[in-house]
Amino acid sequence: MRFFSLNGFPKLAAAPAALLVAGLSLAPLTARAQGAPPAPPVTVAAPLAQKVTQWDEYTGRFEAVERVDLRPRVSGYIEQVHFRDGQIVKKGDLLFTIDQRAYEIALESARADVARARAQVKLNETEVSRAEGLIRNQNITGRDLDQRQANLSIARAQQAAAEAAVKTAALNLEWTQVRAPINGRISDKRVDVGNLVAGGQTATVLTTIVQNDPINFVFDASEADYIRYARLTKSGQRPSNRDSNGAIPVQVRLGDETEWKRQGKLDFVDNELNGRSGTIRGRALFENSDQFLTPGSFGRLRLWAGDADAMLVPDSAIVSDQARKVVLTVGPENKVVPKIVSLGGLADGLRIIRDGLKGDEKVIIGGLANPFVRPGAPVTPVPGEIKAGMR
Repeated sequence: MRFFSLNGFPKLAAAPAALLVAGLSLAPLTARAQGAPPAPPVTVAAPLAQKVTQWDEYTGRFEAVERVDLRPRVSGYIEQVHFRDGQIVKKGDLLFTIDQRAYEIALESARADVARARAQVKLNETEVSRAEGLIRNQNITGRDLDQRQANLSIARAQQAAAEAAVKTAALNLEWTQVRAPINGRISDKRVDVGNLVAGGQTATVLTTIVQNDPINFVFDASEADYIRYARLTKSGQRPSNRDSNGAIPVQVRLGDETEWKRQGKLDFVDNELNGRSGTIRGRALFENSDQFLTPGSFGRLRLWAGDADAMLVPDSAIVSDQARKVVLTVGPENKVVPKIVSLGGLADGLRIIRDGLKGDEKVIIGGLANPFVRPGAPVTPVPGEIKAGMR
């Protein structure tokens, strides 16, 4: 695309003084300067009208489907590390071992408390059974029986508490083996063997794991795009982004890729627009079995925007006037007429014109490099044709 100004042709430079000194006549030069230059030839063609699949493109980045900061649930010294930094791990793989000796002793102590509580329950059951026989002979009072029954209930409660303590001690011992909670790629270890780590609410981060297969691609769409999609959905021309259940195709390519080979599905659109940026967050899901796509890397996403009748012109026919995009056409008296246009994506190598052309214009597709081809200037149109794949 080239840039131009609407201010007209540049003025001809004054004749150099050297010509006057040499005694040369300025008449031919003056006549040539005052005469209009011949109208330059340009190739013109009507915009190519056809039904196209429209795509909207967005820049975004890949994010892990799941990400876990691995922290210990119990405190202690790191005794062993069972993984290699950066390797792929599976759910349940042993990653760290915390010194287990103190927790093994706590479990043994809890089991001893259970044995003591069971013996107390058995003794109290015997006391109650004996009291029930004595009260029939009125050898003891009802109050004595009630006391022994209460002691039995207390002993049983103490046994239940002791058994719960065993479960807690066993769980703490199990937690000394820190295992992978998800499948994914692990980061490097943040704590070496021999270091003391804290459990609980202030637990030390041991490492992180991210799940890369599948992988998310997160992007932001403008408010104008969101409204356009909503209107297309309301008119029945396009499924809803939120309720499509994978029916809306998306494609992504990396910065060094030229083709859209990676196919995915749109699986999430946020529930509100960002009040500061005027955008809404979307997310697509892509298969990544070879682990090639990495969280944090940038990419370019293409989102299906529906099928529609459109007018197409080559990218080379589009020029820029500051922030506006312009297509030069040949109007009455074979003079150049600029048309401000709104651009869409590419289809068959041609640029989609969303607004600004009616379809019967003579679009200049060749000869734009001539500096005299500018708004208001006369040209000599030469018929041409716009074909798919033109540049």
